[in-house]
Amino acid sequence: MSKFDPVERDFRNRQLGRAGEEFVVGVERLRLIAEDRKDLANKIRWVAMEDGDGAGFDILSFDHTGQERLIEVKTTNGAAQTPFFITRNELAVAQERSTHWQLYRVHLFAQTPKIFTVKAPLESALRLDPQTWRATPAATSQ
Repeated sequence: MSKFDPVERDFRNRQLGRAGEEFVVGVERLRLIAEDRKDLANKIRWVAMEDGDGAGFDILSFDHTGQERLIEVKTTNGAAQTPFFITRNELAVAQERSTHWQLYRVHLFAQTPKIFTVKAPLESALRLDPQTWRATPAATSQ
C-alpha cells in the first residue's frame, strides 16, 4: 500500500490542468482558422500561463465576430459528470462578465478528450456546493 502524498496529487492535478488548457488553446485556434478568422486565432492569449492564475479565466479567445470569450478550463481524465472545483473569483468573473465568460469542461482527457461548455449563469447548469472555508483566527483580547 502506498502512502497518500498530497504534494504529488497537487502536482499531477496542476499538470493535468495545464495540459487541458493547452488543448483548449489549440481547439480555439483551429475553430477560428476554420471560421476564416486567422487574425483572431493569432490573438488568443493563454492568460493563466502568461499572467498566472487570478484573472478568473484561463484563456482569452474570440467568437467569429471578434467578441471576447473568457474561457475557464476544468480538465479531468474521468467522465463528464466528475465533480470539479471552481473558485470564488471564477464565479465572480462569470457573474460580472456573463456575456463573455464560459466554462469548458474537458473530460476523458487521457483517452479521447471531449468538451462541453457551460455559460453563465452557472447555477442553471451546475449544482454549486461550498466545499472549503477560509479560516482566520479571531483576535483575542489579552
